Amino acid sequence: MLESKFVSTIIIYFFVAFGIILGGCLIGAIGMMLIGKPPFFSMHQLSKSLKIWAIVAAIGGTFDAINHFERSFLGGSFIEVFNQIIYIIAALLGANTGQVIIQWITQEE
Repeated sequence: MLESKFVSTIIIYFFVAFGIILGGCLIGAIGMMLIGKPPFFSMHQLSKSLKIWAIVAAIGGTFDAINHFERSFLGGSFIEVFNQIIYIIAALLGANTGQVIIQWITQEE
């Protein structure tokens, strides 16, 4: 039961960050196109600037995650600290995967 909740949370964090990057870039490109800016270049720039926000949104906000991390660390529950680190890494991988796909679509480096 515990492992399935842990794995499902990792998957959710990955795909939330991934979706924020893809959705934000695609919808942002529509807005940029409406104001006369090049959509592909704008998608590439948005993927860079949305990355940190995708990670923060996936883990549920910075203060809650840091507070939980602190309580677990000071309480001696190092398995919870490890879980939080894995959750952050999963969100980072999701955001990075979304950025790589945007780079692939736009052919930008």
